[in-house]
Amino acid sequence: MAEIRTLGVIGAGLMGNGIAHVAAQSGLSVVLMDVSQAALDKALATMSGNMDRQVKKGAITAEDKAAALARITTATANDAFAACDMVIEAATENEAVKTKIFAALCPVLKPEAILASNTSSIPITRLAAATDRPQRFIGMHFFNPVPMMKLVEIIRGLATDDATAAAVKALAERMGKVAVPAGDWPGFVVNRILCPMINEAIQALMEGVGDVRAIDDGLKLGANHPMGPLELADFVGLDTLLSVMKVLHEGLGDPKYRPSPLLAKYVEAGWLGRKSGRGFYDYSTTPPTPTR
Repeated sequence: MAEIRTLGVIGAGLMGNGIAHVAAQSGLSVVLMDVSQAALDKALATMSGNMDRQVKKGAITAEDKAAALARITTATANDAFAACDMVIEAATENEAVKTKIFAALCPVLKPEAILASNTSSIPITRLAAATDRPQRFIGMHFFNPVPMMKLVEIIRGLATDDATAAAVKALAERMGKVAVPAGDWPGFVVNRILCPMINEAIQALMEGVGDVRAIDDGLKLGANHPMGPLELADFVGLDTLLSVMKVLHEGLGDPKYRPSPLLAKYVEAGWLGRKSGRGFYDYSTTPPTPTR
């Protein structure tokens, strides 16, 4: 099994910068790529700030922070991935976007390089078929916020070989994560269960079964959830949640996965949750207040 020493990450958004953060702290050389230099600058600032909090808590030293940041290089073109042992795609949850990225990326990778997707719902076999290396393609689904969440779902496609699966499991463990295998079905394990639950909470809100506070407090107090489902929806991003529900509905064909019309309406309005400042809660107030 070949050891992964240099890791590429495509996408400098929330998930991409989190993956780069934990990879660099685990001693890997990291190439973080995004088409936007502004996004890369923001990602580096975010990682620095998050590591400052780790230093303050005593989880790492200032020297650890400096060493981790020094292992990260940024780029705006795929050529930077030529020497990478593995590249993880962490772009938006849209199959057409991802396959376009793979088409441009594969020609610059060395033949033995592993390619992974951080997709939260799209079947890996289908994504792998859009590449030149389905046997070295795998799903590596991290959870937000990446530096804090221990779980990584490892999803083998139909063609994924044993060496790739073993190398990626070892990488996850090196990064301090717990690798859990998941079958290659829409949504995998966690989102197959979690997203329909959140969608049902949104449907209950639409039907007037409870208001935002009642639904969130009910699940926090009655099911011992650390966050209510509507609060969690805002944290995940309502556009991401809608994309996952569409993948589940289209991929499994069961009407129980139909996205709530209220969810679609919020996305149409641009009320995407925390990242847009407004979703089921208004984040311009402290504490956030329900928007309905």
